[in-house]
Amino acid sequence: MRKFGVQSIMDYSVESDSLQNIEEKAASEIVCEKKILKITENEFDKIIKIFLKCVDTVANATKREGFAAIKLTALGRPQLFTKYSEMIVQLQTFFKAITGSTDNDIFLNKISKEEFLKRLEEFQIKIDNQIFEDWFKMLDTDEDGFIDYYDWEALLNEKKELIQMFTSFNVRTGKVEPLIQQFTEIEEQEFSNMMDRLLHLADYAKSAGVGIMIDAEQTYYQPAISRIVIDLMKKYNQDSCQIMNTYQAYLKKTLSTIEHDLRLSQRENFYFGCKLVRGAYMEEESKRAADRGYENPINPSYEATNEMYNKCLERIIKEHHNETNKNKISVMVASHNEESIRKAIQILKDEVIAPSENVIYFAQLYGMCDQISFSLGQAGYPAFKYVPYGPVEEVLPYLSRRALENGSMLQNLAKERKLLWKELKRRLLSGQIIHRVPIA
Repeated sequence: MRKFGVQSIMDYSVESDSLQNIEEKAASEIVCEKKILKITENEFDKIIKIFLKCVDTVANATKREGFAAIKLTALGRPQLFTKYSEMIVQLQTFFKAITGSTDNDIFLNKISKEEFLKRLEEFQIKIDNQIFEDWFKMLDTDEDGFIDYYDWEALLNEKKELIQMFTSFNVRTGKVEPLIQQFTEIEEQEFSNMMDRLLHLADYAKSAGVGIMIDAEQTYYQPAISRIVIDLMKKYNQDSCQIMNTYQAYLKKTLSTIEHDLRLSQRENFYFGCKLVRGAYMEEESKRAADRGYENPINPSYEATNEMYNKCLERIIKEHHNETNKNKISVMVASHNEESIRKAIQILKDEVIAPSENVIYFAQLYGMCDQISFSLGQAGYPAFKYVPYGPVEEVLPYLSRRALENGSMLQNLAKERKLLWKELKRRLLSGQIIHRVPIA
């Protein structure tokens, strides 16, 4: 592939669904929670060694120009990500209620100390005034007398007591309870262990010259994953785009999420790395929403997802010209959709951005849409092949989701077959059975 200007993204396809069996097996054999923790933690320690080998493979195969893709749920219990996601959503919902914000403007609103106290009283949330004074002063880092959502998010990094001070009476249970749940002591230890593994991997990859892409997963894991990836970007994306997050265009909130993260990258001065995909958990997400009675997070149609994809791409590239983020934006167009590829190339031309600036990368699955990948590579665009590997029973679910994600896949396969026959005839008629890569 390298001869055609195409690099590799290695993806060891293990995630929460397959790891769930480990925990269930441990739970059925041993009752003690700490022993269950030990068994599952040992499994995660084995997986991190596989990820480290993956980094070595990429470094050797791509001459320090490739990426390794990982799933965070391969490094910690699924329940840990679910609970952390619930904490983040609760924190977000609380701030929206206090400020009257919506998903689209939550990062634009701020609230004064006086207004905050007034709103707490309206919600019948009791709090000690002196504790609140100290807490507000700590969050108000720029000392302007207001806190915004970015200040508010910092609560997740603070001590439990700072969140637990927000309590209210639960009519159903008859108890005074925290509005925002917290990890137990054992969960705190698990989270710390998971972050230690992740930081070790990130350090190792950086020293090897290999970028890390964090795959997107289900919406009940994603708030936690996104939060962790943003923290990684703050640490490792100071000089280059070492860490990339994945954004799924089939979700209704994706543009809002990207807007939030772009503004945060401006505010905290780090490189913003984004892999833009359409999304892979459509049926599961829709069924879960219907079963549990909440709004389906998925766009209503394939056309709406295409529109979201294009809007997200345009918004990210627009940021390239922002003085604060100039030359600090990278987006990978991970798509088999020729329309999306053409649009991305047209944006580069319209914005006078050279392919060598590495603002836009392109990626397709290994074995699919080679006519796109190799054409892009030979034209000088940063092109990659996504190479999933691992045990067959764990890679197959990944590949089946890719089939669902790409609605036009069967049509693409027919087109690829036609192109292959055309190329085979050309070689037979010309006597050039083995194709030689043109020398630049």
